[in-house]
Amino acid sequence: MKARFRPGNLCAALMLLLAVACGTNPVTGKRELQFVSEAQEIAIGQQNYAPMRQSEGGDYTVLPELTEYVNEVGQKLVAVSGSILVRERTLPFEFTVLNSSVPNAWALPGGKIAVNRGLLTELRNEAELAAVLGHEIVHSLARHGAQSQERGVLLQGGLLAATIGAVAGGVDEQTAGLVLTGASVGAQLIHTRYGREAELQSDLYGTRLMKAAGYDPTAAVTLQETFVRLSEGGEQSWLEGLFASHPPSQDRVARNRQTVAELGAGGELGTERYEAKIGPLRQIAPAYGKYDQAVAALQKKDVATARSLANEAVRMVPREAQFHQLLGEIELSEKNNRAALPHFQRAQELNPGYFGSWLGGGVAQYRLGNTAQAREWLQKSYDLLPTAPAALYLGNLARDAGNVDGALQFYQAAASAQGSIGEEATREAVRLDLPRNPGNYIAAQVARDNQGRPVVVVQNRAPVPVGSIVVTPVQVNPAGQVTSQGRPVTIRGPLAAGAQVAADAGLAGLSAQQLAAVRMRVDQARLAE
Repeated sequence: MKARFRPGNLCAALMLLLAVACGTNPVTGKRELQFVSEAQEIAIGQQNYAPMRQSEGGDYTVLPELTEYVNEVGQKLVAVSGSILVRERTLPFEFTVLNSSVPNAWALPGGKIAVNRGLLTELRNEAELAAVLGHEIVHSLARHGAQSQERGVLLQGGLLAATIGAVAGGVDEQTAGLVLTGASVGAQLIHTRYGREAELQSDLYGTRLMKAAGYDPTAAVTLQETFVRLSEGGEQSWLEGLFASHPPSQDRVARNRQTVAELGAGGELGTERYEAKIGPLRQIAPAYGKYDQAVAALQKKDVATARSLANEAVRMVPREAQFHQLLGEIELSEKNNRAALPHFQRAQELNPGYFGSWLGGGVAQYRLGNTAQAREWLQKSYDLLPTAPAALYLGNLARDAGNVDGALQFYQAAASAQGSIGEEATREAVRLDLPRNPGNYIAAQVARDNQGRPVVVVQNRAPVPVGSIVVTPVQVNPAGQVTSQGRPVTIRGPLAAGAQVAADAGLAGLSAQQLAAVRMRVDQARLAE
């Protein structure tokens, strides 16, 4: 006899799961829920670090020595991290500088940390850099990113219970369609607003880490004072950057002062060394100001201003690939595809590891009819960072080559995007798949109208309007085999997404028993033009 699954069993299973999942926080020493193991944390960081760097501006290649310097300071802090741990925890820490003017820094689980170019020019000394990096290091060491995922698991208790119940009941549970891409998982992690407790922990232990590494902990105070002042001033770039996930407050300033009083002021500020390292970036910062203004102008469709500012930026720093890419995007926005190509090619030469120039160049090649080059560049872009535009155009190329399955795969990936890209991909996916699998999009069944007459009700479950629908009533035996069929019913449409219509299927002469054996077979459907 099959055992019955009782709610009490589920509760016991959940309690056992929670008990097993408890662990000790390596920084605070407190007992806490830990569904995500250290190995999983490291894997999450490794899987998401590259796509997140791509999506946040790409690695900063104009001055690669900046990443070397930031990594040097970060590893100096990591080397003394044992001083703040209650149990050993070794993570493969990495530090990089990203090519973004937004002042921000973030950490992924497993010790993967990034600092934006735009934050480096706002700091005053190496000790403030150490305060930023120490804060992010503690986020990783104290499992704050992993905790955000664990909280998500608990908030989805219903889903967890349903899964456990399905397994207990012998159901083969599948979660196809719920899987997120690496980039979107990473984006959730770095843009999650840390809670007050996590921020205070990172401030406290990050300041202790600074002191252990020989830095003056008062820099943690001056840094927070600057952040509070900037947040009160409503500086948009800060609100969109660091403050979105690391909200500053007077309470954090006061607690940092208290920590410094306990630790004792004094130590290295590293002002001269910081200026020597960051000086070259400060010198070319005006060029990035021109670039940011050009991007803003292009978003407002002020193409002439955008082109002028982008050209100024190129003249100031000709080795910055981002500036050349923007010139290509400006030409692409004006449908000047041939004029766009040299700009994208120059950007590819200067920074071949960034997806943007391959994507823009691939679109230009596609529009020019250079299918082989378009496919190569778009695939290169997609390999570096899967994006909806690249998926859409790769889908078009596969469709044009007669590769319907390949096209559907790309279209379905792009269809999850918002806006016109997602809408176009959805439409193309349905256009290809609807003739092959009309039953996946059209539902039909026998029902009775208000006067008791048997009719066929046809519903469009596709996300786009459909027409030329043909359904046929068939009779099936208990084994599911078709024994007879009636005349086909045609619904010319168009039938809007989600809409349904009733039609006479010639079933009036059938008995109730015969009607019960009737099924509606969907034979045909076409996208409504």
